[in-house]
Amino acid sequence: MKHELLAPGGATALADSEQARRAVQRVAGMGACAVNVSLACAFWGQWRVVPIIVSVGLVLTLFNTLAVDWLSRRLSSLGVDAVRMGANAIGVCIVGIATQWHVLLWVFVPYNMFWSFGVGRWIRLRMVLYLGVVNTVALLTGASFSIALAFSLIGAIGYVVSERRVEMLRGAMVQLENAHHEMRRMHERALKQEHLSSLGLLAAGVAHEINNPMSFVTSNVGSLLRDLKEEKALPEVMREYVDDVLPATLDGIRRVNSIVADLRRFSGGGVDRNMDYDFNAEVEMGLRLAQVQLGHVQVEKELGEVGRVVGHPRQIVQVLVNLMVNAGQATAPGGRVRITTRREGEQVLVAVRDTGAGMSEETKRRLFEPFFTTKPPGEGVGLGLSVAYGIVRAHGGHIDVESELGKGTVFTLALPRVAPVARV
Repeated sequence: MKHELLAPGGATALADSEQARRAVQRVAGMGACAVNVSLACAFWGQWRVVPIIVSVGLVLTLFNTLAVDWLSRRLSSLGVDAVRMGANAIGVCIVGIATQWHVLLWVFVPYNMFWSFGVGRWIRLRMVLYLGVVNTVALLTGASFSIALAFSLIGAIGYVVSERRVEMLRGAMVQLENAHHEMRRMHERALKQEHLSSLGLLAAGVAHEINNPMSFVTSNVGSLLRDLKEEKALPEVMREYVDDVLPATLDGIRRVNSIVADLRRFSGGGVDRNMDYDFNAEVEMGLRLAQVQLGHVQVEKELGEVGRVVGHPRQIVQVLVNLMVNAGQATAPGGRVRITTRREGEQVLVAVRDTGAGMSEETKRRLFEPFFTTKPPGEGVGLGLSVAYGIVRAHGGHIDVESELGKGTVFTLALPRVAPVARV
């Protein structure tokens, strides 16, 4: 099962690109006003032309400021932009015919293109249609071919350059957001590791405190059993203690000692580096540590010939305990949890299978996300599987998950027999 987290910078990048688009629109609007004023000044005194320039300028200004807002509440941004570009194309053609396509008018063409910058994925096609309409009318009514071509190229090149610039800005913002998110994730991971380290030290201290009195208990009960066995005239009532009670007590004490030893080994300090270890022995230790959570189910194990491997045994036990505990918690009383190991080439495979409730597709997709949990509030924070995933990846392995609602779940760990030296 593979999972991927979405980059959180998308919304910020889109907001920044929208802000850039509006800034370009403001410049384009001021440029259009400057063109109209310049044209009116250039044709001042030609009273057949000036009213047309002023009238078209006022109509387009009112349309772009008032009518566009009204349309935006009824049409999509693509529809509004198409209507606006059509209206401006008609205005350009009217003023062009009246001024015999004066060179100042052509400056309006690039400004109108910049206004539509960043609106929809079909904007380039609309730009081509806009230029096609304006240039067709211009050439049919006596405009200079070289002037039309020059300003059309200026508009197209300027638009593409502006578009590329904002795309670069958007990419930079996404990268910045991703870097910020990664720093925050690393900070949270460091805090989590510090918390786990503190828990490890606490567990090691508790194990040490238990180990000392248990040594006395083991020694004393063992001595008592030996002394009673050597007693010739032992009362019948004490014979039961010699034959059943004390041997059973010693077995229980040995189990406690074994769990304490596992706990000390699991939470022990020292540099966590690659070492050679017996893989199946670590699986057995994980089973003992998880036994409390598996007491209500039938536990089956089938440990194949795996041999010794190289890696971080303490971390592998952490992963196995997490998977076994989860399997126990997901399985109803009387269910079954099965642990198997086998070797395939240079890989070691561990499968933890349960007959529990299973998982939905949505749960499987989010299974290894930090802080995602299906447990009730207060019973889990959603870090166990995320940490397990990171440990397995650091060992150069992967985790596969098969699950179906009502039919149980299988976690399969695939680990190299020799873990890489570098940790991810």
